[in-house]
Amino acid sequence: MPIKVVTHTDKYVEHRDPTEARPVTMIARDLDSARILQPHRHDYAQLTLALDGVIRVSTVDSSWIVPPQRAVWIGANIEHAVTVIETARLRPVFVAATRDPFPGENCRVLELSPLLRELVAALEQQDPATPSERSRLISELILDELPRLATLPIRVPMPTDKRLKSMCNALLAEPANTQTLGEWAQRAGASERTLARLFEKELGMSFGQWRQQARLAHAAPLIARGVPLSQVADQLGYASQSAFTAMFRKTFGCPPTEFFNTRN
Repeated sequence: MPIKVVTHTDKYVEHRDPTEARPVTMIARDLDSARILQPHRHDYAQLTLALDGVIRVSTVDSSWIVPPQRAVWIGANIEHAVTVIETARLRPVFVAATRDPFPGENCRVLELSPLLRELVAALEQQDPATPSERSRLISELILDELPRLATLPIRVPMPTDKRLKSMCNALLAEPANTQTLGEWAQRAGASERTLARLFEKELGMSFGQWRQQARLAHAAPLIARGVPLSQVADQLGYASQSAFTAMFRKTFGCPPTEFFNTRN
């Protein structure tokens, strides 16, 4: 499928920026798969809810894969790019920088509460051209609810070293790849010891730990749309379903079935 590259100035992303008087605004945005929003930034923060579909948000030093019915928070003035992995129904909510509930935070994936989903749906029904007391109250409730949401540990840190970054991008595109660090070193023209040292220095973890984090990030949207765990394990390169479940439990504190049954 051809990739369509979109800039943030295209017509479909036009919206009314948040202000002091109206600190929360939003638009509805449906994006086809393989669409890319080029790196951009804005002077307000953004919460993007994925009602359906899967997106990947990338910044200079991290990548987040956002499952459906979750949301990604992007701080003000943080340069970011968006890749649509699966056709997505998005509901971006824009928040004035002065009302940022996560000051100092770049990005995070958030667990949506039923209340926040309903508040965003209610805000979508308001006429953005005519501010009302109702839209103001909804906005204040959204700002109150945001810091109460749990953060999902599916951030994938990204390196700055070109050799390492090329390898990590390839693994994000193909999480089931089982090549060893030694095999990657041959492709990168560096020694295995050098790459291992770079992982610890730049990312604070081993190659194996990073690959596990990348695979788990990919696992969340697969499970959310009902793919059997045995298929998820196979698609992500795990030796067995039990091995995958053990890794998921270690990261999220519960098995995949419980995680998605109790939080949707």
